[in-house]
Amino acid sequence: MAAAQIPFVDLAGDGPLALLDREDERAAALIGAGRRQYSGLAIDFLDAISRRWARAVGGPYLPELEAAAASDLPRGVWFMNHAYEWGCTTAAGGDPAGPGVRLLRTLDWPFDGLGSNVVVARHETPVGPYYNVTWPGFLGVMTAMAPGRFAVAINQAPVLRHGPSWLPYPWPIDWLISRWHTFSGRRWAPAMVLRQVMETCATYADAKRRLTETPLALSVFFTLAGIEPAESCVIERLPAAANLHGAPAVVANHWKSQDLRGRPRGRESQARAAALTARHLDAPTDFAWLQPPILNPDTRLAVMANAASGDLLVQGFERDGAATAVFSLPKGTAG
Repeated sequence: MAAAQIPFVDLAGDGPLALLDREDERAAALIGAGRRQYSGLAIDFLDAISRRWARAVGGPYLPELEAAAASDLPRGVWFMNHAYEWGCTTAAGGDPAGPGVRLLRTLDWPFDGLGSNVVVARHETPVGPYYNVTWPGFLGVMTAMAPGRFAVAINQAPVLRHGPSWLPYPWPIDWLISRWHTFSGRRWAPAMVLRQVMETCATYADAKRRLTETPLALSVFFTLAGIEPAESCVIERLPAAANLHGAPAVVANHWKSQDLRGRPRGRESQARAAALTARHLDAPTDFAWLQPPILNPDTRLAVMANAASGDLLVQGFERDGAATAVFSLPKGTAG
């Protein structure tokens, strides 16, 4: 059988709700897979917590969340938009095949359906278009490329160690403390902040400043790749502080700053980062660089993006391997 094709949806000036209208079956399939994998009871509970937090935080995207949750989808839309328990490996550096800076990234999360239901959506904004590698029903941005501006991706940061290093309490206590800080605050989730950046920031410098300064609900890594050779960085974010790391701009799911402590996310975080550091600057123009441990049983998405050339490659994966053919943005489409 031919590999499944990743849909490309040009939304023009419409928002993610229009994508949900067009691809509602994919959204239902993704939420249904989550309910089977984690149980409907667990998803309902997490959905209720996420809904309460989102309503407390508010913001311009809340009406869209309310509308998506009120659709005919199974319960799980609120949780889908506020789940941050994955691993990722991301790098940004000069493109050996031509001008600009190239973003290479994988998203790892043992959540069924993420690879087979991925969509590439084009959005028009006042500062120019952008291409969002996303899922119907998800209203934020995790991985995106804005031609002539920048490409960017989110990696989940470790759970921050809150107590002194000598205190022998277990990791779940750190997780609970972190979640208490998240849900008791009134700050946006990183994916919603990144969506606003894609919609309003005209340059790499604008995006870098906004991603560095905007208060966040929880810690996260942003990898940002501009259009000039010097425009690449990892922004290591705490909720109210930031550390900047320049080239080599490579990050997985462990802290880059030596003074921060916490348990890494995903499988073999140090090994994934080391492997991508060794490969990304001379990686070919296809996914040949996607080898273990960067590629692993939890990998659900691989992306290559260059905002200077407008190139975008995407492939979806499930636990048993590739779930889609490679999507390539047609030449002349970007812009």
